Amino acid sequence: MENVLRPLIVVGGSVVLTLFVGWAVDRLLQRADRRHHETPLWGLLRRCRLPLQFVLCTALLRGSYDQAQIAPEHSAGIGETLNLVLIGATAWLIVRIAAAIVESSYARYANAHRDPARVRRVRTQVTLIQRVVTAIVGVVAVAAMLLTFPAFRAAGASLLASAGLLGIVAGIAAQSTLGNLFAGLQIAFGDMVRIGDTVVVDGEWGTVEEITLTFLAVRTWDERRITMPVSYFTSKPFENWSRGGAQMTGTVFFHLDHSAPVPAMREKLHDILRECAAWDGRDWGLAVTDTTPSTLQVRALVTAKDADDIWTVRVTVREQLVRWLTEQHPYALPRINTATALVGRGETLESLPDHVLSRDGHAPRTGRG
Repeated sequence: MENVLRPLIVVGGSVVLTLFVGWAVDRLLQRADRRHHETPLWGLLRRCRLPLQFVLCTALLRGSYDQAQIAPEHSAGIGETLNLVLIGATAWLIVRIAAAIVESSYARYANAHRDPARVRRVRTQVTLIQRVVTAIVGVVAVAAMLLTFPAFRAAGASLLASAGLLGIVAGIAAQSTLGNLFAGLQIAFGDMVRIGDTVVVDGEWGTVEEITLTFLAVRTWDERRITMPVSYFTSKPFENWSRGGAQMTGTVFFHLDHSAPVPAMREKLHDILRECAAWDGRDWGLAVTDTTPSTLQVRALVTAKDADDIWTVRVTVREQLVRWLTEQHPYALPRINTATALVGRGETLESLPDHVLSRDGHAPRTGRG
């Protein structure tokens, strides 16, 4: 009977104590979150309940396993397994705590500062810091797991002795990977591109959606994702429309007839902008920027608070101005001028071949007559 009750008491007691401690910690964090609602740290720490219970339960089982006397012939293997689980659960708990602290710091900063550029910069930095911490904790946890095996402890001295040579070989073999790693850190703290920035890379316009230590993802306007190594942004030029502020100036070009009513177009443009919600009211204008023998080039200048709104303003101006010209001033649209040819003596239009006549039944200009 004792052989049955002892394992049940040890294992059951460990599980019950783990569940109770997890419940108590969660209630304390919930109460702290209600009292200090201005900081999200306590609410974010509630995500650590599951890894905390894993750590506590594994530690209790590891400490009381010998008294449980379960499968004593396999005690060494079970003990080693519990050690590995304890190390992994501890690493999981540390990563969750670090993530809660980082996210809480970012949330407080974002609430305290209204500058979108600074908020995006801090978001990029804390995201990469969180990934670095996760990578370091993972490497240390794997190393700790390997060192629990005697064979790896015995080989540790020889591995450390050859660490210099291995480092050189690894550095040469992983040159591109290390380059991307340092480029990612340079992007995070050099403030050259941030999450949420509007960029143009390789002729593609999009928004930076994700930045990791090795790659950067750009979401294009048509919902495609362009994944690029971060070293691209430290070695090649690219356009960052959000650098120094999100406000933008856009242009719309029209090719019109020389008789186009430019002053009336200017007034109509102002009317269109006043009714366009995407226009920020900073600036506008309309001017003739070029001429050709057959057309005028008219440029409309508009402004908006960001890249999305400038696109909306441009297409609105283009659509409504063209419709207004078509309905009110059709003569202002570009035309191809034609003239009726003079017919030579002894010739009539009826005597000319069909392919010589134009669509309106007149002969094209021939230079004769």
